[in-house]
Amino acid sequence: MKMTSKVRQILRNYESDCPGTKGQLARILMTGRLAGTGKVVILPVDQGFEHGPARSFAPNSPGNDPHYHYQLAIDAGLNAFAAPLGLLEAGADTYAGQIPTILKVNSANSHAREKNQAVTGSVDDALRLGCSAIGFTIYPASDNQFEMMEEIREMAAEAKSVGLAVVIWSYPRGGGLSKEGETAIDVCAYAAHMAALLGAHIIKVKPPTDHIEQQEARKVYEAENIDISTLAKRIEHVMTSSFAGRRLVVFSGGAAKGNVAILDEIRALRDGGASGSIIGRNSFQRPRAEALELLDKVVKIYKGQL
Repeated sequence: MKMTSKVRQILRNYESDCPGTKGQLARILMTGRLAGTGKVVILPVDQGFEHGPARSFAPNSPGNDPHYHYQLAIDAGLNAFAAPLGLLEAGADTYAGQIPTILKVNSANSHAREKNQAVTGSVDDALRLGCSAIGFTIYPASDNQFEMMEEIREMAAEAKSVGLAVVIWSYPRGGGLSKEGETAIDVCAYAAHMAALLGAHIIKVKPPTDHIEQQEARKVYEAENIDISTLAKRIEHVMTSSFAGRRLVVFSGGAAKGNVAILDEIRALRDGGASGSIIGRNSFQRPRAEALELLDKVVKIYKGQL
């Protein structure tokens, strides 16, 4: 694997990490059709835990088979595949070494009344399965946010000590946060910054809207003339909030939507300097041929070809 200067520059931003962890980051950055560009597209399939099998896989029933998702990520030329323990275990031998994997080590479900997640995997599991990283969700604003932060602090330290990378899904929700506030620009930028402060190598947040949730934040945005008028400008602000772009930040695909809306959003992410996308339902809920066509266009956008 010949590393590009762009990837070397990204790795230099992680100054405290051991060669093992940097090697796993390099593996993700040097895999697939975006290899060496500094951009990544990741397939996450943790929605079965979050929403149940019918809501997740009935729209495209082959998705009930874990092998389907491994193969989709490989055939689409993506950088990595993220999933919970059981799903990765179900294809670990067949697909060993074919694509970097990220073990999602905590999960929620749609029956819970509190905004919280249970730890469902371990660093040892990630090592056993040959994963490149662990993935962990925090809910800033939730009444359980501090417990979740303490959990990832411990797991991140363990992961880094054995040469794994750390991905944090930072999804503000719960507490006194409004539904609109979950994707507000001030809240999303704050969530990305918290994930960086918690030691994430890769941060996952949602594309932000131009809503401002916190009145104290609004005063600053207005006084400093922070431009949030377009999605590209809002993405630029989130990247700046993530240690001035020294951390990889990928943006979720969100709820199911049409191809035009998805691709327009990806262009705005690219133009705002996003590190890439992590697209689940908007890919695997489509028939395989349609999913591959969509992911092909997403990759081409990040390569500057569309």
